[in-house]
Amino acid sequence: MLKEFKYLIFLIVIFFFIFFTLRYYFSDQNKKNSYTSFNQIDKKIEKSMNDLILLKNDTENIIDFVEYKNNKKTEKYSFWELLYNND
Repeated sequence: MLKEFKYLIFLIVIFFFIFFTLRYYFSDQNKKNSYTSFNQIDKKIEKSMNDLILLKNDTENIIDFVEYKNNKKTEKYSFWELLYNND
């Protein structure tokens, strides 16, 4: 009898926990608070975006790309050939 009563109390507690959690989650007050919070975050993001400083791009023509095939001076070496030619 005591065991069944204990299980009944557990089920009631779990039921009330789920019930009140869902009730709060779907309440109008919670929806208003979450919308207000999202709206404030959006305003902060917009403000911080407007306050950003844009830097001038000074990286143009810094790196010259040289293709391997166009460079005729390079020779293909093999590791073993370099060891054998090291007399």
